[in-house]
Amino acid sequence: MTNLFAAAKHCFLLADPDEKLDASLALVADWRAGKLCWDADDEPEQFMLPGRLERPLLVPPQQVSKRGFGSLTRRAALIHALAHIELTAVNLAWDTIYRYRGLPREYYEDWLQCAGEESEHFLALRGQLRAMGFDYGDFSAHDELWGSAVETAHDLMDRMGIVHRVFEARALDVIPGTLEKFRELGDSKTVAILTRIANDEIGHVSAGTRWFRYRCEQQGLDPDDTFFKLLQRYLGHIPRGPFNHEARRQCGFSDNELARLEAGGGI
Repeated sequence: MTNLFAAAKHCFLLADPDEKLDASLALVADWRAGKLCWDADDEPEQFMLPGRLERPLLVPPQQVSKRGFGSLTRRAALIHALAHIELTAVNLAWDTIYRYRGLPREYYEDWLQCAGEESEHFLALRGQLRAMGFDYGDFSAHDELWGSAVETAHDLMDRMGIVHRVFEARALDVIPGTLEKFRELGDSKTVAILTRIANDEIGHVSAGTRWFRYRCEQQGLDPDDTFFKLLQRYLGHIPRGPFNHEARRQCGFSDNELARLEAGGGI
């Protein structure tokens, strides 16, 4: 029987996106078919970078290719940025499985589902890029999301709180507006892709909340206070709104958390 951790490591280290996503979707299918075991007595290697090709060129966030809605190229750059986030999220899912051991079966179930859905998101966005005459790697990208994963790699609670409840949760706030812009342009294909991504992200951020609170409970910590302490530790500030209260509540954000986020204080 295939070992989940060894297979997750293999997916994480593959550099070519096509190979990575083929392997990822096959691994998710194997899990659902009951072909994987998740017992391991080895210590996970502490990988700091996933497998990746030389393109896209990674630059600081302020230097990425200009994105927007005013031209085909800028719209493509925006879709490219979203595709890069989705591919990074695939790597995050495999790292989240491989790195953290001894957790309930449901934990691995959550992140395998995430890996599969993020793979499908990337494929859909890349297909749209190609239909526009571009491809993944044609624009520059930044690595802020992966950087946050490296910063929090030492602690599952921190990883769940910052990567999923801050960076990934931002998609809950911004995708609806982006989706409406593409709707106004009559781009029904991109609208359909972004609608699916917005719906799936609720499940992914919910998983982040679930395992963040799991760890808080194990350590006897108040989850709301702990979340804001992590914001102070890693960001030094509260993220700016606007915040999508309805979606965030579906993902397990408490009214107290939302009020403190809106207030921009309390840490």
